[in-house]
Amino acid sequence: MGLPQQQLTLQAYLDWENIQPERHEFYRGEVFAMTGGRRSHGCVTANLVRHLGNQLAETHCRVFSESMKIQIADDTILYPDIFVTCDRQDLQTDMIFRAPTLIIEVLSPSTQAYDRSQKFALYRRLPSLKEYVLIDPDTRRAEVFRINADGLFVLFDMSESEVLELPSIDCRVAITEVFAGIDIGG
Repeated sequence: MGLPQQQLTLQAYLDWENIQPERHEFYRGEVFAMTGGRRSHGCVTANLVRHLGNQLAETHCRVFSESMKIQIADDTILYPDIFVTCDRQDLQTDMIFRAPTLIIEVLSPSTQAYDRSQKFALYRRLPSLKEYVLIDPDTRRAEVFRINADGLFVLFDMSESEVLELPSIDCRVAITEVFAGIDIGG
């Protein structure tokens, strides 16, 4: 079945998406194909999932990656690269998560502008979201946006730090571990 051409309802999108071999995001009736990742993207994603998963093993929070859907209101479904949820209902779902505490996007040249702007604006609609992290494997940048007491997201640039601090889930990952394996022989 090909990509639908007309505006879809959320349910029509889910029915269609669940039988597709590729992933597609959904926003206000429109469907957008996801692109494949590069090796550096896969390395960073695997590193973070492993380290966060190990640190969260004895907690009520879990880390998920790439193939899991986040629903935002009734008009948006996105696939974050990585997210952590501590929500009881999320931890019982099989397919659609609605209350992530932390979302991480691993940037690529083709998605960087979208991840920094529109996607971040959509994620900010989630009342549960406490931190949004952008990791750039090409420049070795790590930027964390944390919600403050006024409900505003504030940038904490951790690119020059030794540790990526994620207080929303009480985790820390050495920056060298975030980018491990990207360089040949690394």
